[in-house]
Amino acid sequence: MNLFQKTASTILATSLIASAAQAQLSDDEIRIGYLADMSGTYRDLSGPGGLEALKMAVEDFGGQIDGKKIVIFSADDLNKPDVGASTVRQWVDERNVDMVTGLVASSVVLAASQVVEQAGKLALISGAAASSITNEYCSPNHLHWTYDSYALANGTAKAVLANGGKSWFILTADYAFGHAMEADITKVVEADGGSVLGKVRHPFPSSDFSSYILQAQGS
Repeated sequence: MNLFQKTASTILATSLIASAAQAQLSDDEIRIGYLADMSGTYRDLSGPGGLEALKMAVEDFGGQIDGKKIVIFSADDLNKPDVGASTVRQWVDERNVDMVTGLVASSVVLAASQVVEQAGKLALISGAAASSITNEYCSPNHLHWTYDSYALANGTAKAVLANGGKSWFILTADYAFGHAMEADITKVVEADGGSVLGKVRHPFPSSDFSSYILQAQGS
């Protein structure tokens, strides 16, 4: 079983536990909404491949858990928070979805998880990495069980600092994950005696970084 299949299987098992705890399911079915970037920057990370892995995991479970049929819905969030939140609201209101997963872009996750909490449903966040998801935006209705920007900063940045990289210029993707990463790296650098000489934010997604690199060189 590959990583995607293991991930999807864990999602299904957790779904059962959460549903049992709530003692209610939509029309006696386990309804899962898979929300991810299916066509843009994060497509190859967990888009169609993640959805296919979820379907394979459902097959491994025989299509049901304790006699309750597993039903999957899917949608492309286009990496847009408003699209993600609107989709989840529609799933909750019209399709009685019990759980939402996928959830890769941090900006989308922060918007969608609010809808999930308001509706009393469950979200399993398996790709987004902004540490704010489990800090200031923590919710009893979502599980954030992957790496985050705190772990990345305290791992990679500390290693760079230990090898003499004391002066930093931070080039930040201008959305939720980038902002969290910038803040966490800054804390680590300054706490370990380094200095941040400058910061600049670029649109996300973007492929031309030449002007930003020139700013870094000028620092």
